Amino acid sequence: MTTHWSLVIAAGQRGSPESMDALVALCTTYWYPLYVFVRRQGYRPEDAQDLTQSFFSKLLEENYVGDADRQRGKFRSFLLASLKHFLSNERDYARAQKRGGGQAVISLDFESAESRYRHEPADTMTPERLFERRWALTLLDRVLNRLHDEYAAAGNLPLFERLKEFLTAEKGATPYRVVAHEAGMTEGAVKVAVHRLRKCYRRLLEDEIAHTVSHADDMEDELHRLFTSLSSDNR
Repeated sequence: MTTHWSLVIAAGQRGSPESMDALVALCTTYWYPLYVFVRRQGYRPEDAQDLTQSFFSKLLEENYVGDADRQRGKFRSFLLASLKHFLSNERDYARAQKRGGGQAVISLDFESAESRYRHEPADTMTPERLFERRWALTLLDRVLNRLHDEYAAAGNLPLFERLKEFLTAEKGATPYRVVAHEAGMTEGAVKVAVHRLRKCYRRLLEDEIAHTVSHADDMEDELHRLFTSLSSDNR
């Protein structure tokens, strides 16, 4: 199956409408980790906003993706490398742009960005590590939202809300027997429901990652990077 990022890569210089739609969707989803990276470089909020918006304008209007190659098969890697190149070569251009003065190529919620940024880890974390961490959290949030929507569409939202703690908690999770009593289920039924929930979560997680890599072979490596970025040593 063709993924979002592989569609963009395959289109290359052609810049097809389909690949542009896929690229805009990816950028709209993952812009905040880039904003965090720019802020951690020491820029003021208004400058970081200008730089981030200007970067996406050039990315989408000047076909940066035409330079993507197999060595940068992951969208995450391509995007960060492109941003670093942009920051080192075009700061003057970006700062010269009046915020909101140009036509925004994608809608970025800068109003909430700074309040979110204030909750990021202390400044001991490098811009690169903070970018990786925020990328991982953004992806996991998308997975959880999709899982929520699937259960809601099936009329099982109360079950999802009761069991979602088992997606991340092992030690300290509510005992199955307590959940069974509260939900009017048998303990065995709860175990089966948790197993199905985790299986569905894994499926959606792999699907989200597939949207950001150009080759299926990159899946396991990206999963590893995802969880490594959230490990205690990176906090």
